[in-house]
Amino acid sequence: MTLAFYIARRFLTVFLGVVAIFGAILFLIDMVDQIRRFSDADITLGAAAGLAALNMPGALYSILPLLMVLAAISFFLGMARSSELVVIRAAGRSGLRMLMAPVMVALIVGAVAVAVGNPLVAATSRAYEARATELTRGEVSVLSISPEGLWLRQGGADGQTVIRAARANLDGTRLFQATFLTFAPDGTPLDRIEAREARLIPGAWDLGGVKRWPLSADNPELAAVTAERVQLPSDLTADRIRDSFGQPSAVPIWDLPAFIAGLDRAGFSARSHRVWFQMELAQPLLMAAMVLLAAGFTMRHVRFGRTGIMVLSALAGGFGIFFLRNFAQILGETGQIPVLPAAWIPPVAAVLLSLSLLLHLEDG
Repeated sequence: MTLAFYIARRFLTVFLGVVAIFGAILFLIDMVDQIRRFSDADITLGAAAGLAALNMPGALYSILPLLMVLAAISFFLGMARSSELVVIRAAGRSGLRMLMAPVMVALIVGAVAVAVGNPLVAATSRAYEARATELTRGEVSVLSISPEGLWLRQGGADGQTVIRAARANLDGTRLFQATFLTFAPDGTPLDRIEAREARLIPGAWDLGGVKRWPLSADNPELAAVTAERVQLPSDLTADRIRDSFGQPSAVPIWDLPAFIAGLDRAGFSARSHRVWFQMELAQPLLMAAMVLLAAGFTMRHVRFGRTGIMVLSALAGGFGIFFLRNFAQILGETGQIPVLPAAWIPPVAAVLLSLSLLLHLEDG
């Protein structure tokens, strides 16, 4: 047990060191990129550093499996150079048994990353987008899903329009039982429009079955007017509505099941969110697979030679698994393969292949 704790503590220290090094590098690169991106807004160095700090958790989280394989390679090479692997084997502890400690650390790190890191990344991503919008003073369009239907906001310098619909088609360009509330730039409500349906056309919403209440009138009901067809100006496009959903990573994993259910109720496709949710659940297994892969190539004494080739092979294998995982995600999101295989086959295959390599090299 003492040896297991020693190995686990040392492996965790190496992993945290790798994360810290890459975090510092990504922070500096991103800060320069923020200065370049918001140069027209006269951004200060402190503001650029703040934006980079908000952007860094997401960048680190996206490459966490690669950081794990780098940490595992560094750890096993260090153990080999110090002859600790030889001593452990001489003490009667097999290589596979010794791997239990770093694999458990990888599983725990993956679970903590999903349970804590995922909501943190979602929160920092939203904060980054809010600050970036303030700096650019750009127009805002936001879509949210609730049990009452979907909510969409559009507008700019001339005011805002809040849109609520009971349901919509898959790309959000056709709304049913829609309500439009228009506001002046100072927040004063101007009109309420209810439509049987609303279809997005270039530059406007084409409304059918319309009733309009001027909220500035003394009695809006008496001043209400009805029309069969009305066009309401809009700068929204199908791409902007689709982008307003944001990435699935922008939703904390604890809220993702309810968000998926809301998308289904509103009539939108939640396939990409389902794939992302299952991939997040498989993240700890992927982290463990990266450790097993690195061990298969580097858990050997340096006197055997070919260390450089083994390290390159481990890196190539890690990048290959990472690419396969992303490729499977794309196939799952586009419906080429089912959701569960898209999320779970890459980490399971990586674990099985790594174990096969280890069983071939070790006497178990």
